[in-house]
Amino acid sequence: MILGLETSCDETAAALISRDGRILANVVSSQADLHARYGGVVPEVASRRHLELVTPVIREALRDADAQLDDVELVGVTAGPGLIGALLVGVAAAKAIAWARRLPLAAVDHLHGHVASLYLEPTQLEPPFLCLLASGGHTLLLDVHDRGRAPRVLGTTIDDAAGEAFDKGARLLGLGYPGCAEIDRVAREGDASAYEFPVARVPGLDFSFSGVKTALLYAVRKLEAAELEQRRADLAASFQRAIVRALVERTQQAAAELGASTIAVVGGVAANSELRASLPGAVLAPLPLCTDNAAMIASAARFVEPVAYPGYLGLDAYASTA
Repeated sequence: MILGLETSCDETAAALISRDGRILANVVSSQADLHARYGGVVPEVASRRHLELVTPVIREALRDADAQLDDVELVGVTAGPGLIGALLVGVAAAKAIAWARRLPLAAVDHLHGHVASLYLEPTQLEPPFLCLLASGGHTLLLDVHDRGRAPRVLGTTIDDAAGEAFDKGARLLGLGYPGCAEIDRVAREGDASAYEFPVARVPGLDFSFSGVKTALLYAVRKLEAAELEQRRADLAASFQRAIVRALVERTQQAAAELGASTIAVVGGVAANSELRASLPGAVLAPLPLCTDNAAMIASAARFVEPVAYPGYLGLDAYASTA
């Protein structure tokens, strides 16, 4: 049995999975309501909340799996990238549990964790495949050839991530946080053809979302408060359509260039209903595994070379892979 811990941003999560990829427990405590008043995550607030939640979340996961810490064979934890203070909470908890029981510890890259969500039941996808990873902090096109080897990065964003653009767009529209879910909800009542927002064309397979965000800002500024209220759904739908078009067109371009027969989509933005509908035939991460969770971290831990006791006591977290 593998225990996974995830505290890279504003979800405190613990999960237990079997070696063959069955999810035995997957507990996520979101801080979205805590950060909603700020329109985004406040790192110090997130770190302090992780400290309060990490032990109760682990206990709940053990109860859900009808297990004890003595049943755990391996501990996996997100070491980065993410908010450094938040990451350190999870890393410290994982080291303490592993050290107390002389267990091995696997330091997992958060982005590889998202890809590894596809290796759990019921999906259990086998490489090779092209993977679109779209989340609050990252937008990547990945060429995945081996479960145990880091995927090749084909394209990334040169400015905002897709999820970040959704968050900023939601703030401009007077909607809540997280922005992707809020815009998705409001857009269902709108006309996506009401506004023609730009889809950036940058070299290669990279993405850019700063232009569509600026276009939304200018569109909002032209409206009086009453007009904005009337046009909010149309603006949300049109803004969402532009972001989804950028993601889909680049993914299809990459698939054509690679000759990829399988496309997968993971990350928080993968929960967006229009994106899911716009890539028919793609392998989509199950909705509970799209946003940050510990089951994906435990999954990735199976394919990471673990550090034996007590060599991980000096393990540190990292905010960025750059």
